[in-house]
Amino acid sequence: MIRRLIRSYVLLVAVAIALFTVPVAFTLTDQLRDDTADSVRREADTMALLLGNGNVPSCAALVEMAAAYAGQTPGAVEVTGSCAASDLPSPQRDADLTEVLRTGEPTTDWGSSFIWGPELVITVPARESAVAGDGRNRGEVIGAVRIVYSTDDLTSRLWQIWGFRAGLAVAVLAVAAVIGAAAARRITRPLRQLNDMATKFSDGDLTARSPVTGPTETQTLARTLNQAGERLDTLIASQRIFVADASHQLRTPLTALRLSLDNIADGVDDEFVREDVEQATAEVVRMSRLVNGLLVLARAEAKVTAAEPLALRDIVNDRLAVWRPAADERGVTIALGGSADDRPSVLASPGHLDQALDNVLSNALEVSPDGGTITVRMEPKGDRVVLSVLDDGPGMSDAEKSRAFDRFWRGQGLTGRAGSGLGLAIVKQLVTDDGGTVALRDAPGGGLCVEISLRASQRSGG
Repeated sequence: MIRRLIRSYVLLVAVAIALFTVPVAFTLTDQLRDDTADSVRREADTMALLLGNGNVPSCAALVEMAAAYAGQTPGAVEVTGSCAASDLPSPQRDADLTEVLRTGEPTTDWGSSFIWGPELVITVPARESAVAGDGRNRGEVIGAVRIVYSTDDLTSRLWQIWGFRAGLAVAVLAVAAVIGAAAARRITRPLRQLNDMATKFSDGDLTARSPVTGPTETQTLARTLNQAGERLDTLIASQRIFVADASHQLRTPLTALRLSLDNIADGVDDEFVREDVEQATAEVVRMSRLVNGLLVLARAEAKVTAAEPLALRDIVNDRLAVWRPAADERGVTIALGGSADDRPSVLASPGHLDQALDNVLSNALEVSPDGGTITVRMEPKGDRVVLSVLDDGPGMSDAEKSRAFDRFWRGQGLTGRAGSGLGLAIVKQLVTDDGGTVALRDAPGGGLCVEISLRASQRSGG
């Protein structure tokens, strides 16, 4: 928008300059042309009067005047008639000269229909000195005076006229662009502030507010958005607090219930009763995992912290070191692919990537068969870094992939332990908060591939 406003402002100034400057320049050009022609014509008329006298003093005066004129101006004098035998050159016999000698009317030839040519040629008739009673010259045409005037000086002055105005126009347009940029930035400042607020909203920061500045329309819009943001923040905060409090409060009775069931199981000898107690204990354990997952999800949906450059390989190595003992118990191999020299750095909130990777590895270990392999890869792709976790499990159908990120949706694990259905939902929440994406794909050798795409940091991750 700023660029468009600047272009519009500069275009408006350019049109104004063209409307006021170009006509003035053309007027000055025409005036220069007319003044030059009139000046040369007056000199030619004066010399034609001397030529018309035809006597020796007049011819001498004509020669002297022509010499002085040639010395002080870029014009040369040519004559034909009674003084032709003097030192003055004779003009070339052409159509203009013939026309002047025949009709007695002067001619002006600029040498070009566009402004002028290299020379201005003015030819005037010289009449015999015989004056009528009314004071007008009634003599016959006895010769002609031609002045060949070089237009080099006129061309230089023409370039000065147009060059000065062109330079002035460029300077005015430059100043207009600077003023337009300042005015455009001032005009669009309220819109940029609203855009900053919307960007923070999209990043999950519901506490963002826009300053109420600018014209009345943008102030009204800012107030409306701020009120909507406050209401939305209050509603979501209330929901988060409820989920977190409920999850936290449920942990204590569930723990007490499990202890009671364990005590009952220890004091019962009946196999049927013991089996029922163990089944109830398993449900309590599953409910405890579900409550813990809800608590983790509520914390993940809490206020977004600022992303920082983090060394991805160091985080991956730490998490793999934690999960390898659990994988070794079932003979599952966790391998880290890629080059050891590849140490990308990503932008993420501290702790988010660790928790997301824990959930993905937990799910991969859940579905991996005994003796299987879990492969973790890191691949920089321009301004993104893709972290992939591949397993040898049964994989997912397209329908299952479309629902995998839904809360409380559970897949079928190979170990017989059912999850809470919140793992991938938590992963998506954490990754999205950091400006990344997560997707599920089929692994090349069968199984599932979880791809986490994160923003790359300019800082080296080594």
